Amino acid sequence: MNAAQHDSKLRLIFDLMYTFFKMGLFTFGGGYAMLPLLQREVVERKGWATEEQLLDYYAIGQSTPGIIAVNTATFVGYFQAGFLGGIMATIGLVLPSIIIILLIATILRQFTDAAVLQHAFGGIRVAVSALVTFSVYRLAKAGIADRLALVWAVVCFAAIAFFKVSALWVVLASFLLGNLVQWGRERRA
Repeated sequence: MNAAQHDSKLRLIFDLMYTFFKMGLFTFGGGYAMLPLLQREVVERKGWATEEQLLDYYAIGQSTPGIIAVNTATFVGYFQAGFLGGIMATIGLVLPSIIIILLIATILRQFTDAAVLQHAFGGIRVAVSALVTFSVYRLAKAGIADRLALVWAVVCFAAIAFFKVSALWVVLASFLLGNLVQWGRERRA
């Protein structure tokens, strides 16, 4: 690797860290709340992934051990800049939380019963719910390509929401169904 390629890769690695640091700094509510930021930053602004790739990263991130947002950041970083890119994207994502938790923990203990704080958290929960709903809508538009996919999405939702089926089993069943459908389409072609 020549010096220009090395510099370009280092800039990409620090851009990954900085981008995920910003996401970690401004995301409240966990991995699901991060979806709108991931879509905007990773897909629209940076072009590091397509909507479909982001869906794949997110699905894998959800079905592997660990925090969904961290797993997704690691995948994006890895596929953009290799092992070091994955590590730096992950560090960028978790560093704001560590800093904020340390700062707030020292102050918040004194104000846990304050009505203003309770109302603020209530407002944040509502905003996060709206962001997640919008992200689900956008991802559904990208991920549901035909009637079979729509039916399967409804079945998966019902299995998880009403029958308490583990997401792991839903992902495994989706993997099998997707491969069977693809195999069937290839045989007919």
